[in-house]
Amino acid sequence: MRTLRLFPVFCLAMVVALGCDQAPAPEMAANIGDPFPDLSEEQLGTFLLGKAIFSRLTSVEEGLGPTYNQARCSDCHTLPITGGSGEADKTLGKVRRWENGQCDLLEEEGGDLIQKEATPLLLALGYEPPEKNPPMASVRIDEPALAVFGLGLVEQIPEEDILALEDPDDADGDGISGRAGRDISGHPGQEEKFGRFTRKSEWNRLYDFIEAALNTEIGLTTPRALEEQSLNGEPVPPEADPMADPEIDDRGIQLLYDFIRFLAPPARAEIASAELQDSVARGETLFDEIGCSPCHTPTMYTGLNEVAVLSEKPVHLYSDLLLHDLGEENSGMCGPYALPAEYRTAWLWGLRFKKNFMHAGQVSTLRESIELHGGESEASRQAFRELSDEEQAMLLRFLGIL
Repeated sequence: MRTLRLFPVFCLAMVVALGCDQAPAPEMAANIGDPFPDLSEEQLGTFLLGKAIFSRLTSVEEGLGPTYNQARCSDCHTLPITGGSGEADKTLGKVRRWENGQCDLLEEEGGDLIQKEATPLLLALGYEPPEKNPPMASVRIDEPALAVFGLGLVEQIPEEDILALEDPDDADGDGISGRAGRDISGHPGQEEKFGRFTRKSEWNRLYDFIEAALNTEIGLTTPRALEEQSLNGEPVPPEADPMADPEIDDRGIQLLYDFIRFLAPPARAEIASAELQDSVARGETLFDEIGCSPCHTPTMYTGLNEVAVLSEKPVHLYSDLLLHDLGEENSGMCGPYALPAEYRTAWLWGLRFKKNFMHAGQVSTLRESIELHGGESEASRQAFRELSDEEQAMLLRFLGIL
């Protein structure tokens, strides 16, 4: 079996890169889905090749499956463009068990992700997808995929800056007690890292997160995951998986990583009139006044980095990247280091492109989303309710330009 390399596409990408004049270096890209405008020619080339892999349909001959969810990354990341969030009808089924204060990812049952599809080879052997919900699972949640815009910047926010925002015992008495998640990659010899990616803050490194997604969502074996996903804990029959391992190599994963880390964050929408600008500005002030900004931290900064576009840059993500308790009404999926009602603060950049909100995409309006904020955000929810109709409209208008 040929490991995914895509050298012809890389050549095309480099031709495109070499033919483009380098743009000035504004803070963010002008259009959603664009790379950083001040990439080097080599960086733009790897971005374009990585985008091609991200959007490319994986064939059975290249290692798809035997169980999988989608045959390409872009099938789950579509709104409003490649790299965006997922559609409501393309959710990822997750199951976990919460028992005696511990979160079990059900590895012995095939892991916490439910694969919905199977290749013709596996179907011919009598397997009937999707995977079954393990009977010992406490909960199943169907989650839409999160957008990957700007994640290269998020990865480079220094750990100490995020940990400085922790207040697990609510020492300042403001009712907010954010704490850092923990990385689950488990690299041998690696000291414990905090998490920053996924709703439960489970991954520290973007590269590891990408590799895991390739393995679980598309069914591609990788250099550090050479075994196929099991079938509810049972091994895949050898005749259903004749492809040599790994089915994607480090070069392919690195190119995907380059696409995602060089994908620029979304800028705010342009505001047409002075009147609307005033209304949005007042909404932004209200966002702070009712206590949203301690968790939805408007701006953080990347540290010094050898990659210029990622070095010492503002990151307007509106998140402190910490876990917060959103109250019993939001209790659902646990994490290895997160209680069922704890979620990493959702970043708000690109909010205007989303069609569904909250951790499972269970509501379709920002007002409904605010009304679901309990627990540590109860005071802010109540403060929003006490605003006048006009003030509420201004705050929602501000969120609508993010």
